[in-house]
Amino acid sequence: MDPEAPRRRTWRHWNALLHRDLGYLAVGLTLVYAISGLAVNHMADWNPTYRKQVEVRQVAPFDPALAEAELVALAQVRLGLPAPQASHQPNAESLHLLYPGGRSAKVDLPSGRTVVEGLAPRPVLYAFNRLHLNAPKGLWTWIADAYAVVLAFLALSGLLVLRGRNGFLGRGKWFVAAGAAVPLLYWLLVGMRKG
Repeated sequence: MDPEAPRRRTWRHWNALLHRDLGYLAVGLTLVYAISGLAVNHMADWNPTYRKQVEVRQVAPFDPALAEAELVALAQVRLGLPAPQASHQPNAESLHLLYPGGRSAKVDLPSGRTVVEGLAPRPVLYAFNRLHLNAPKGLWTWIADAYAVVLAFLALSGLLVLRGRNGFLGRGKWFVAAGAAVPLLYWLLVGMRKG
């Protein structure tokens, strides 16, 4: 055999090559989905997309005897806020102004002390979570679908990268079985009961 002749590439060579290159390509999206997934999994503990902003403002006291509409107009001017989506007076000494997106202003009429609350997007997590939950739709749906296909390929091609004792037919089959057993057992033991 001529040592300078090109070697014939086997399917294992092409599998390893594709597995390596698609793996590199998938790193960025994998990190987006992993970080967002961790954040969204703990929504009961915090808001992973927005952070709460609270600002206390002090303005001149209001006359509680004024009608609600007059109080709202006066509060807009004094606080420099736009017209609220809704307002209400829970009692004679308070005025609440409600805005879209969870923003609000709670005015203590006798003192003029106002607490303005709102939500601000978390710089990186907002973008990651929007992508993870497919909020953009359209082209992003196709990108996410292609990524899912690449992940499936990586999982299956990874089974065939190594041969022998450390390959799939050696110790690999036990890891695959354990990985498949985790979601299956969880669903059978816990998931089905939760509906």
